[in-house]
Amino acid sequence: MAVVRDVAVLVGSLRTESFTRKIALAMKGLAPAELDLDIVEIRDLPMYDQDLETETPPRDWVDFRKRIKRADALLFATPEYNRSIPGCLKNAVDVGSRPSGRGVFSGKPGAIVSVTPHGLGGFGANHHLRQALVYVNVLAMAQPEAYVTQAGDLVDEYFRITKEESRQFFTTFLNAFAAWIEKVRTN
Repeated sequence: MAVVRDVAVLVGSLRTESFTRKIALAMKGLAPAELDLDIVEIRDLPMYDQDLETETPPRDWVDFRKRIKRADALLFATPEYNRSIPGCLKNAVDVGSRPSGRGVFSGKPGAIVSVTPHGLGGFGANHHLRQALVYVNVLAMAQPEAYVTQAGDLVDEYFRITKEESRQFFTTFLNAFAAWIEKVRTN
């Protein structure tokens, strides 16, 4: 019997009807049985400020860090804002990476999906996020890469991928991610 891995999903768009959130929810429905994808909300995380890193940091930081620490792996779903990642997602990375030397991301397997309604697939956001994750020691899966274009047409009202080719891609991506998690966790 396969081990079920707890995957914390960080969605870099706060908008309720965001394409990125819809893709993350659709991926949850396509995930293999050994992956339990759980969206971890980042909306209420106060902006990282080292002055607040006292004996009693903000409760939302503490809760977020506990949740990420408990996760077996991380899936980042990000839109592209001005060729980079949204501030809320960068803030979540900053909050999870602190206090220095005790960050909750270090050593965890991860993957990135960048999402856009346009044609470039969020390439800039994907690579900017990857750069930050390298620094906080998230072991991000290199292949397959996921640059999701035309996202406005990919998910129906029931959070199902509408195009067979895309459904096959996400299934392949998630199966590769499951294998990556096992490879990282067993080494």
